[in-house]
Amino acid sequence: MSPTPRTAPRRERARAATIDEIKQTALALMRERGTVEVRFTDIARVMDMTPPALYRYFADRDELISALIHDAYQALGEAVAKARAEVPPDDIAAAFVAAGQAYRWWAHEEPQQFALILGMPLPDYAAPADGSTSEAAGRAMAQLSSLFVEALRAGRLGPPRIPDVHPAVEACARVKHERHEVDVGPAHFQAMLHAWAALHGFTSLEANGHFEWMDAEARDALFLGQLRLAAEAAGLPVPD
Repeated sequence: MSPTPRTAPRRERARAATIDEIKQTALALMRERGTVEVRFTDIARVMDMTPPALYRYFADRDELISALIHDAYQALGEAVAKARAEVPPDDIAAAFVAAGQAYRWWAHEEPQQFALILGMPLPDYAAPADGSTSEAAGRAMAQLSSLFVEALRAGRLGPPRIPDVHPAVEACARVKHERHEVDVGPAHFQAMLHAWAALHGFTSLEANGHFEWMDAEARDALFLGQLRLAAEAAGLPVPD
């Protein structure tokens, strides 16, 4: 949530501060318990409030979860954008590595937020009809997909390893590319999804402890190899 300006009315600033405290308390409880489940009664107890008082700020649990999902996507997008900004803008290979490493690092540092947005769907949770969580997801993932557009514009986007595209995937590509100025084409749209699946698959396995039998240096080397493989298959410049 963006800070409320000091020029806003005192009541508005107080409400925004309470909303932020509710969200931070919910996250703290998730981290403490190692879960993404949260109850108003528990939040109210920690904040020394009555559960009905929380309904003045969030209509129900789903509205709170939606706010947390929005914030998590925002945090992920900012982490990836910051990492990309630290490499030369014309070095697409380095930007891909930076984006991938930031994605992996953020998942390690914020396991509950990562699970909230990119883990198993929450039981009985209904996403808001206004699409706000989907829009937040799109902005975060654009940090990765924009690399394909930048490579295309720079004349450095090679052919993907798998050029054949199923008509159903082509239809998905058309819908997505209506929102972008540059269309990378169905084959590279598919390659982009393959690259994200490779990045996310490794990150999820690691986040859930499935690589604990390897030491940190071996995991780092394996992850860099995964990024090189994904870039090569997608037609992106391959990192060293």
